[in-house]
Amino acid sequence: MPQKLILPQAGGTRREYTPGQAAVIELPKAPLQSRIAYSAAHVVCDPFADADPLNNAQIDWDGTLAYRRHLWSLGLAVAEAMDTAQRGMGLNWERAKELIARSTAEARAVGGRIASGAGTDHLSPGPNVTLEQVEAAYEEQCSFVESQGGRIILMASRALAACAKSPEDYERVYGKILSQVKEPVILHWLGDMFDPQLAGYWGHKDADAAMDVCLRVIRANESKVDGIKISLLDKDKEIVMRRQLPASVKMYTGDDFNYPELIKGDEQGYSHALLGIFDAIAPAAAAAIHALDNGDVNRFDALLEKTVPLSRHIFQRPTYAYKTGIVFMAYLNGHQSHFRMIGGAEGSRSIVHLSDLFVMADQAGLLVNPDLAAERMQLVLKLAGA
Repeated sequence: MPQKLILPQAGGTRREYTPGQAAVIELPKAPLQSRIAYSAAHVVCDPFADADPLNNAQIDWDGTLAYRRHLWSLGLAVAEAMDTAQRGMGLNWERAKELIARSTAEARAVGGRIASGAGTDHLSPGPNVTLEQVEAAYEEQCSFVESQGGRIILMASRALAACAKSPEDYERVYGKILSQVKEPVILHWLGDMFDPQLAGYWGHKDADAAMDVCLRVIRANESKVDGIKISLLDKDKEIVMRRQLPASVKMYTGDDFNYPELIKGDEQGYSHALLGIFDAIAPAAAAAIHALDNGDVNRFDALLEKTVPLSRHIFQRPTYAYKTGIVFMAYLNGHQSHFRMIGGAEGSRSIVHLSDLFVMADQAGLLVNPDLAAERMQLVLKLAGA
């Protein structure tokens, strides 16, 4: 039996907990069929690099690529160099280029599906930035992704949000970039709960008005848009938008609160997935979509229902700190030997938060080896003084 842990709780109390409360999920091996499921993947920090961990943290390339091979082995696709990889929050464009190049080559070698984020994060946001500079920044990053043989996820731009004066500015920039790409891209609408600097994206603070602008961009450039991922944590708005998309354009849910319902869909359609939480719940996500492939909706529901409390916990406010929980899950499950992150982001959540995460992950059957997980949780507790 795994060791019994004494876990701190809110309010200063403690509880006894022994992991191993749920059966570990059997890992699927066959390709997914009914849905496209991208997992935005985290990067593994090199804890032994003699470099400034806040501003120049180094990446453990072996560990980082090994985790992507794990995701591909489950049938999941990889969304590379996204916010889950701490893009713009520890991972700069120069480091992202190396990540994209290495991961795209690895995907080719193992037959994995991959798309990579192209944005403008090497351009500092500010009111003096011009639309021409934003366009040039997008062009540079899109050109790099394509030069590696990769597909593009066109990320939301902090610089564009800072300098755009109207919805027409967004239409201009996106129209120009989409006219140049070689293959259809996935657009990425990230809400300000994930990145406060993206408030008012598409030229409107009102989400419905912003959606109208985004839909205009998609309709005007339909042949260059594979799909759109929206991360607004509002299932109703996603469904409304999904029903207005052209038939050739996919909806990729980025809703880490309501993904089971959105992926399952309704009589009028469904969403594919491009989710940060799939990094943490990869076995359950893959097994659930396999169940959907086989028409077993009850198993789909049962597998993902247990993961929702965990996901809502990991993505609680401040939402952008969710990467800490994602990496903690990888540490607990032995995918990396340490709980260190670039930018020192392992300190972005409390020990109470991590203790609750441990329990929720165990109850969802997501601790692959409860003995190892308990041993590692105990080390984190000791380090915290618990």
